[in-house]
Amino acid sequence: MTDRISAMRAAGVLTCPQCQRPLPIDARNCPHCGVDLALVALLAERAYLEGLPEAAPFTATPEAVVPRIGEHLVEQGVLSVDQLESALRRQSELAAAGTRRLLGQTLLEMRLVDRETLDRAVTRQIIELHAALQESNRTLERRVAERTIELRRALERLTELNQLKANLISNVSHELRTPLAHIKGYVDILASASLGPLLPEQDNALKVIQRASERLERLIEDLIAFSSASREGLQLKLQPVELPALLRGVVGRSAEKAAKAGVQLNTDIADGLPPVRADAERLAWALFQLVDNGIKFTPAGGSVTVEAHLQSELVTVSIRDTGIGIPADRQSEIFEPFHQLDGSTTRRYGGTGLGLAMVRLILEAHATAVQVQSTEGAGSTFSFSFPAGAEIV
Repeated sequence: MTDRISAMRAAGVLTCPQCQRPLPIDARNCPHCGVDLALVALLAERAYLEGLPEAAPFTATPEAVVPRIGEHLVEQGVLSVDQLESALRRQSELAAAGTRRLLGQTLLEMRLVDRETLDRAVTRQIIELHAALQESNRTLERRVAERTIELRRALERLTELNQLKANLISNVSHELRTPLAHIKGYVDILASASLGPLLPEQDNALKVIQRASERLERLIEDLIAFSSASREGLQLKLQPVELPALLRGVVGRSAEKAAKAGVQLNTDIADGLPPVRADAERLAWALFQLVDNGIKFTPAGGSVTVEAHLQSELVTVSIRDTGIGIPADRQSEIFEPFHQLDGSTTRRYGGTGLGLAMVRLILEAHATAVQVQSTEGAGSTFSFSFPAGAEIV
């Protein structure tokens, strides 16, 4: 009898409604795809009787999901395999004629079982299905709990790694300060000719060293500032700030670099802008980074424009350049720390990749966010807004 049932499965009568592979005789879940057979059977029966096969959880005929009651009756010796096959054929014929019947109804009409026997079998099947559903729910709850614990541990580990990274950066940066201070000190002494006169070539060489050491010092300060902000957050000294004066100061500091790069530096600052509440020092730093970034990525002959306007009770500041632009699919990457869009060893533009990351941290600490609009090959605009109306005291 078991061989006959196995042959029925292999022929597609008792197969998984999802993966169509043969099922073990005691299966409550498909061992191949994991689908809950009890739940599928209940839903399929309801969809079948209501004449809505498309509402079934899978595309399957009732013969593929309902005959487990028939299988149970065969296992209990109430039906023979031949009788079950006969009932399944009768059910298929009725379905083809437009009459829908559950297998149990078909067995009663064919007088292959009596009502009491069928009710006992159905009751047992319902109990087993209910138990299977409960076990499935318990298994699902356990898996959810396990995954939740795994995710929490992964998040804790990621936080620890970020903390370690920030501490390492801070420690290394602080250790670099001392030898750099010695280098700068002795370079300054040599440049002042305190240790003897210098030849013109020697003086030029020392000026190169001075510029390089100043650049290195700025990079180290950026590393320290970023690691400190990442560990402890930014502590702002909020006060009313007059943006026009702040912006013009930033433009003045950037004028020399723009001139050397052949980039025109413009301003478009509206008259009568109300003050905003901000940390003047940190905001000036962020603005300087945005202007400096615009100059760096704008070819000679291009321009960088610093704009500030009042729009709907918001003071909006924009840094607009005519530079190389940013690909649309990579614009989110520019704010990632230690990240350069050109990561090759021969990249044209230098830097640690911290400038824009720090800009985002500073603006987010001010409860605003930097917006980016960019067209590759045509330029970029970085903008952010502050509520207007902080009083100057």
